[in-house]
Amino acid sequence: MALLEGKVVVVTGAGRGIGRAVALLCAREGASVVVNDLGTDREGAGVDPSVASAVAKEIADAGGAAVASHESVAAPDAGARVVDRALDAFGRLDALVSSAGFLRDRSLLKMDDADLDAMLDVYVRGAFGLTRAAARAMVDGGQGGAIVHTTAPAALFGSARQTAFAAASAAVIGLVRSAAIELKRHNVRINAIAPTARTRLTEDLPVFQGIREDSMTPEHVAPLAAFLVSPLATDVNGEILGVAGARLYALRTRETTGAFAEGRPFTPEEIRAAWGDITRGG
Repeated sequence: MALLEGKVVVVTGAGRGIGRAVALLCAREGASVVVNDLGTDREGAGVDPSVASAVAKEIADAGGAAVASHESVAAPDAGARVVDRALDAFGRLDALVSSAGFLRDRSLLKMDDADLDAMLDVYVRGAFGLTRAAARAMVDGGQGGAIVHTTAPAALFGSARQTAFAAASAAVIGLVRSAAIELKRHNVRINAIAPTARTRLTEDLPVFQGIREDSMTPEHVAPLAAFLVSPLATDVNGEILGVAGARLYALRTRETTGAFAEGRPFTPEEIRAAWGDITRGG
């Protein structure tokens, strides 16, 4: 039996790049797939319904089951409509892989409020709405399920000209780690992938210059997503997992042991003197 036989998976941003690779792999593993993609350009402008429809047709032509969804995940109540597409077409929802996104390469001083709002609408409000709608459907279905969000290494390490994207990606990490605590009792798992992959959004970034085109592809990311929504990962919850080509790793945060004052607040001078212990201890 295929790994995802009988499962229903929603994949957003599934018309191109990582989302497309995930949708195709899930279908090959036996899942029925809702292929969601608005069909925008690299910076999130425009609409092209054929992008999602083409991937759904590709799956169907290969003998799989798929329907297209052309919702913008940033639209009000879009999460509920995307989930309803799965319920109407296939009668259930077992997994959500949220990978819709775009990139606006702007420095902090050149990023205007409209750019910031667009980023937050897709990466934060969209992710929240999808998570809430998917989790409700999974709880109501009585079988639980799995949710996977896409974030970025920049959320933890920073990246020049990506302050808004990094901030939005960090919000996704906060969403995943808190929702994992809340949803665990409902048998709903939620994790995130922070990929380093060459896509139409990233191919001109410095990190991809001078390396082989086949070394960090969406196809390197898709198996991790398929694993996380499969029965193989029933004990995996609240993780932020990185993938960069053939390397898989976990992203963790930690507290240092710190420094201690003697029953009173530190003075600014004492903070300076103890800075090494505060930041590097433990």
